[in-house]
This record gives sequence, structure tokens and C-alpha cells, in this order.
Amino acid sequence: MMMEENQMEKLVGAIVDTLKLETITLRDALLLIEMGKEKALKLGVSMVITVVDSGGNLIAQQRMDNAFIGSIVISRSKAYTAAALQISTDELAGSVLPGQPLYGLAETGGGSFCVFGGGIPIMRKGRCIGGLGVSGGSLEQDLCVAKHIIAHWES
Repeated sequence: MMMEENQMEKLVGAIVDTLKLETITLRDALLLIEMGKEKALKLGVSMVITVVDSGGNLIAQQRMDNAFIGSIVISRSKAYTAAALQISTDELAGSVLPGQPLYGLAETGGGSFCVFGGGIPIMRKGRCIGGLGVSGGSLEQDLCVAKHIIAHWES
């Protein structure tokens, strides 16, 4: 049975749409960072906020005045982990404890993975298009800012 030309065009179009690698833009990344900086200022905490693409590659990162130097690497690791594993780092934390299925993950990948809260995958239309990482405050503050950013992104 031969497919009609119209049906073939629809099928090819659907395949092309599926194969397109959608990612986060620099413009979107900078907007997300601005949202995070506003929330961090309200909390009275200087933070580093990082956005990576779906492959974990840096799109944008900003360090607020007086944010800890170590937060630069930590926030990038959180963003990378969220994008690479497509899971929030706070959800991942329990799975990496001794005796749990992902024990030892933090030591793999040359230390690229960060297994505590503040990293969240950035989703669009059910697909991971990037990762967000926030560091500089307490675990609760990092999570608060990250969740604030993602809530605004999703709305």
C-alpha cells in the first residue's frame, strides 16, 4: 500500500519536528538569571546562578557581588547534573547515599555531578532543554531561588 503524498509530507514533518534539538537560548538564560537574582536579593543572599543547555554546556552564569567563589563551580555542577540526568539535584540526593542505587555518583565523571539541592532541569514541551544551578546560600535558600526561577519559567 502506497502512502499518499499529503500523508508522506505530514509524516516527514512530524519526524523532523521530533528530531529538532530544542535548547535554551541565551536570552532565556539571562532572563532566568535575572529572576533568580531578584529573589536572592529579597532573601539577602549573594548567589551564583548558572544555565546550561541540554548537553550540559554553559549558556550563561552570573556571580552576584560578594557571592562565594566556590559557588561558581558548585552552581555549574548543579546545572550540569540537572541537565545530564534530567532530575532535580534535591530529588537525586537520597539515591546517592551508601546502600542506595546511585551510591558513588558524586565521584564519577571527574566530579561533574553535584548531588545536593539547587539544580533543576529546564523543561519545554516535556523535553529537557537545559539545566539550572543555584549556589551561595543555605540549601533551603538555593532551592527557594531555583524553584522560584522554574515556577516563573513554567508559567
